[in-house]
Amino acid sequence: MTAPTEIPDLSRAEYSIMKVLWRSGRQTIREVHDQLNPTQQWAYSTTKTMMDRMVKKGLLTREKFHGIFLYQPRVSRPAGLVRMVQFFADRVLETDYGTVINLFARSNTLSEMEIEELSRLLYEDDQSTEDQNEG
Repeated sequence: MTAPTEIPDLSRAEYSIMKVLWRSGRQTIREVHDQLNPTQQWAYSTTKTMMDRMVKKGLLTREKFHGIFLYQPRVSRPAGLVRMVQFFADRVLETDYGTVINLFARSNTLSEMEIEELSRLLYEDDQSTEDQNEG
């Protein structure tokens, strides 16, 4: 899984699709749609449109396999969570990122490697923001 140069700011809908793909790996639109349908109740065409847009945005890759397209994330789960964690830490809890990372660690929601990546991305992004503000 390769990561785009910038950390994405996923919409709720994009996050829902990414969550399916992070959990299940390469999937067709139909497979993703069927997993989303109980909660999202989107039309199939909505799922297809969203996923095609996500390919154009660099969030997903699409490859043809035996006449069907398979989609997979280009963005790791931790990279997809960075903006949400920042928002939650800064605006909801009004605390540091470490507190939110500890919540993930205690809940076993993310693997140890994913927690390390999330922490690294948060602090790298925070540092680059500080550097931009100084310049």
